[in-house]
Amino acid sequence: MKKIAVFVASLTMGLSVVAQTSDPVIMKVNGKSITRSEFEYSFNKNNSDGVVDKKTVEEYVPLYVNFKLKVAEAESQRLDTLSSIRKELDGFKEQAVIGAIVDSAYIEREARKTYQATAERFGGQDLLTASHILVLMRQDATNEQQAAAKVRIDSIYQVLKAVPQAQLPAKFAEMAQAKSDDTGTAQRGGALGQFGKGMMIPDFENAAYALRAGEMSAPFKSTVGYHIIYMTERHPFEPYEYHRDKIIEFLEQRGIKESSAYAYLDSVSMQRGISKDVLVNELYQNLMEKDAEQRNLSQEYVDGTLMYEVTKKDVWDKAQKDTKGAEAYFKANKKNYAWDAPRFCGIVIHAKDDAVMKAAKKALKGVAEDKYAEAVVGALNTDSVKVVRVERGIFKMGDNVNVDKLVFKQNKKQIPMSGYPVIDVYGKKVKAPRTYQDVKSLVMMDFQNEEERLWVEGLRKKYPVEVFDDVVKTVNRH
Repeated sequence: MKKIAVFVASLTMGLSVVAQTSDPVIMKVNGKSITRSEFEYSFNKNNSDGVVDKKTVEEYVPLYVNFKLKVAEAESQRLDTLSSIRKELDGFKEQAVIGAIVDSAYIEREARKTYQATAERFGGQDLLTASHILVLMRQDATNEQQAAAKVRIDSIYQVLKAVPQAQLPAKFAEMAQAKSDDTGTAQRGGALGQFGKGMMIPDFENAAYALRAGEMSAPFKSTVGYHIIYMTERHPFEPYEYHRDKIIEFLEQRGIKESSAYAYLDSVSMQRGISKDVLVNELYQNLMEKDAEQRNLSQEYVDGTLMYEVTKKDVWDKAQKDTKGAEAYFKANKKNYAWDAPRFCGIVIHAKDDAVMKAAKKALKGVAEDKYAEAVVGALNTDSVKVVRVERGIFKMGDNVNVDKLVFKQNKKQIPMSGYPVIDVYGKKVKAPRTYQDVKSLVMMDFQNEEERLWVEGLRKKYPVEVFDDVVKTVNRH
């Protein structure tokens, strides 16, 4: 974690130039140089332990070239100037800076404030560590219920009073586990942990502060019932230094480092009379110059954002809308989507009674397959009472027990939906996909991949690419 002093010094000294002699150019894409370290970062990250489809450096080079070609296309379309992309990239810069600066003085001040507020709340009173046994009693308890609760707590107390002092802590824990109505603490032998002034209900607090370490209270009544307290330990509230580490840990869990960084940005931007965005950009540039790991991570993020946007725009979104292209691709590659067994294409109808099922079948006459569900539901579920439910899909054997029974004639018991005892099916059993819609998810995935492949081929013709094999051979594979 970089310290603020580093950044302050960097701002006063200006940006340093990173020496390139030890980091040669491994390739150029559309005239833009990519260093060996940037390539190494990506290669090693994507071929680390746990990656299933690991690549050699030589195999990874064309993949990385394709990635950079997409980035080049995004830049040529000026996608990096879109307000939505700028906003996302500016947010990344800010988070990179926030993650790299920490105002230790700010955190120390907040920790002392937290300590002081806690100490003031305790008002100079001791910290207590105690256990208790509770017999619950509602505030509106009858006289009979109150008497029963009092008898019960008194009987517990009499048992504990008879125990020798040396054995009292263990016996108290045993009785708490067995008898206390405070289920949250009973499993811990009644242990309440450490507490101080203002952390318990007044009646309980007053009784607890009246005890010395090793003492047990007599039964007393509070707003929730009857208690017995055993005081394990009490001591004055310790100085700040004693609690500091735990306070810092507590504050860090609640984002104090991030808060300190934002406080620092606000303070410095005000002192220098510049906007926070300008300051963030300066700090970000310094970070990129001085931290190779962060520089590579940032470049990967920027490039990845642009690559995603241009691929979505030029390939994925277009392919999703190109139904004619998807159908043509399916017909040209139909053998790749053959089924190993027939499918049922249609709906499973769940009806309230036989009359509803008959009406559902009537509503389906002359309706196109992709409108089956809409036709049944629209015709019959006309008010708040739903008389029919429909499952639509392409089912193979084993997908749906009712289809297995009614279509594939398997010896299985039908499973009706609750409240819909009558079951039937409507549709066709087919041996092979008829259109790409029957295997849409598979076809669209392959169609998109093919469209992307052709697109990248076009990018390779559009933009010049140079790969320096002598530098490729020096890539550090770790």
